[in-house]
Amino acid sequence: MPPQSLSCPFFFLIFIFPSRPRKQIPSFFKQIGISLDSPEKPNTLPSRSTLVLHRHRPSYLSKFQSRSKRMGAFISKFWFMLFPAKEYKIVVVGLENAGKTTTLYKLHLGDVVTTHPTVGSNVEELVYKNIRFEVWDLGGQERLRTSWATYYRGTHAVIVVIDSTDRARITIMKDELFRLLGHEDLQHSVILVFANKQDLKDAMTPAEITDALSLHSIKTHDWHIQACCALTGDGLYDGLGWIAQHVTGKAPG
Repeated sequence: MPPQSLSCPFFFLIFIFPSRPRKQIPSFFKQIGISLDSPEKPNTLPSRSTLVLHRHRPSYLSKFQSRSKRMGAFISKFWFMLFPAKEYKIVVVGLENAGKTTTLYKLHLGDVVTTHPTVGSNVEELVYKNIRFEVWDLGGQERLRTSWATYYRGTHAVIVVIDSTDRARITIMKDELFRLLGHEDLQHSVILVFANKQDLKDAMTPAEITDALSLHSIKTHDWHIQACCALTGDGLYDGLGWIAQHVTGKAPG
């Protein structure tokens, strides 16, 4: 059976013994691998001897560490089998150039990616505090908005991304918002409004956007408006945290 491994590379143990024959040394010193070196008197111990215990890293230890890693991976998988991450569906809507795709990939990758106008949809999976979100980013061009409803089934939350500098089209987004609120597949969905591009000096404040979208008139859905900047990530996880708190236990429409 191999000797027990120690937790640090070297141990320096100092023992003080009277001079005595080496044959009287307790046998356990040899069992634990201690060597005594006294060049002056090879058959006796000096009055003050330094005992050096060297730690070796035998091959069985490397095998043990490899098995430990495999065991850790197995335990992790077994844990998620017993307590699987909950999964919820989110659809992200908004007019073109509002920052929907930038928002999605900032949450997904933690970085800003080069985006192009979305034709159809993008879908990614996000995991936030053991909650798994399936996030659909829908194209915001006028000809694509009529297809938004085909993605609503099974949706737990809707993220509405607003370009806070686009004052001219805020009423268009208001009409789209109230149209989707009336859809039967979204009856139980919560609504998060991202007031994006708050880093720009001419951006509307969340209070201004709340008034422009008549959010206070919404009585059938839980809603929240969150100031954010998709480029820096400011506010994005605050909004996602709000969704996480409100979708738990809600049945999709």
